[in-house]
This record gives sequence, structure tokens and C-alpha cells, in this order.
Amino acid sequence: MKIGTKDFDLSEKCSIMGILNVTPDSFSDGGKWNHLDTAIAHVGAMIEEGAAIIDIGGESTRPGHVQITDEEEISRVVPAIQAVKERYDVPVSIDTYKSKVARAAIEAGADMINDIWGFKYDPEMAKLAAETGVAVCLMHNKDTTEYLDFMSDMVRETLECVEIAHAAGVADDKIILDPGFGFGKTPDHNLSLMKHLDDFCALPYPVLLGTSRKSTLGKVLDLPVDQRVEATLATTVLGVQAGCRIFRVHDVKANYRAMKMTEAICMAE
Repeated sequence: MKIGTKDFDLSEKCSIMGILNVTPDSFSDGGKWNHLDTAIAHVGAMIEEGAAIIDIGGESTRPGHVQITDEEEISRVVPAIQAVKERYDVPVSIDTYKSKVARAAIEAGADMINDIWGFKYDPEMAKLAAETGVAVCLMHNKDTTEYLDFMSDMVRETLECVEIAHAAGVADDKIILDPGFGFGKTPDHNLSLMKHLDDFCALPYPVLLGTSRKSTLGKVLDLPVDQRVEATLATTVLGVQAGCRIFRVHDVKANYRAMKMTEAICMAE
């Protein structure tokens, strides 16, 4: 798969997506990187530590978050995207579910759309993706946590996102799927997702896993958000074994090392 100018062999190799939240209120690092100089320095550090993609978000999507206007979100992400692309030769993903924001981000240099609603929130998003030809990550999400059969329902609902993409003209080789750990799911659902992740990875698309520092990890271990690195590493290891190919994380160095070690073991004869 091509993301920006870079080729990714997502059939065989795993990659790290480093998170850059240019927000004052994200659940883990809100306010930490919303000054451009510190944000750009952090991106450089993440690349040095092994990040192959940088995911930039301008609106918190934590539980109970308050939606901001498109204009405010654009004012946060566009300068960050431009600065990253000016300084680093790295693909940039825009973490948004709004087509107006995504368009501005792509015009600023973004190479990928990471949509937490999998094209189900904004009907213009799939059209934009087809028009621009950028890579897309479609995440499973829903307004409730009700399922008849959790895994089969989740897979079916994710494939609905793929159908929306296809209907708009998005090519298969541009699509990545995300099971949506922490979105539209109870903690028990999230643990079940991790246990049966190989079922999701059996779908004919590369899978991105985003568990980094999330509340289910804190609930299991009774730990605050800044002490969930080891829990995240456990999910990264399981994700590699199950067949995930991209890992969206805050703590790049630790997850990169865990990912590469697990990958080497899995590829051994």
C-alpha cells in the first residue's frame, strides 16, 4: 500500500503510527503538544524512535468530549501538518470524521484519512477519499454498546464501512480497517476483541490497532493514564500475533521494540 510517497508492505511487515494530538483536552496528552514548536520536536522524536506514520488530531474523541467547529479543528491541524511535511519525509494521517477538516488537511499535505466513524458520520468523506486518492482507515464505531453477537456484529458493521467506501469509488488497495478498541464497546467487549482479534484480521484488509493508554487498560490494572505503557505493550504483542499491521500509539519507542521483537519471533521457522 502506498501512503503518501512511501510504500508499506502491510501483507508482511508491521509499522508504528505515532500520535500527535494538537488539542487542549485529549484524554492522555491534552495540551502537551498544542504549541507548534513542541509538537514538531515531538514528531522528530517519534520518527527517531521508529514511527513510520504520524497521526495528527485536532479534536479530542475521549468519552464525553465536546465537539468543536470545523474551523477551530482546521486552525489546529493545518499548521501542524504543514510544519511536519516541511521538516520530515513522513506520511501524515489526519484523525478526523469531518470532510471539511479532511479536505483542508489533505490540501495542507496529509496523505491519509483516519475516520473514527468509518465514513458513517459524514457522507462526503468517502467521496473526498475517492476524489483525492488518499489512503483511508475505517474504524468500527457505534452510538451504543448493544450487540446480538459481538464479534460477528462488529465485523458486519465494519464491512458496511467498506461498502460505503466502495460505493464512492475508493479502491481496495487504499483501505485499512480498525476494530475500534474503546469505541462503542464496554471494557468486556474490548477484552473479547483482543482475544478474538485474529477473526477481525481474517478480513482481506490491513488492520490498524489503537489501544494506547485507553481506559480499559486502566480498568484492568487500576492504573492512571500515564502508567499504562506495559498494558499497551501487551496488546501490541497480541496484535502482531493476530495479524495487525499498524499500531497507533503514544509511546513509540517501547511499542516499536515490542512490535519488532514479536514480529521476528512470528516470522521464525
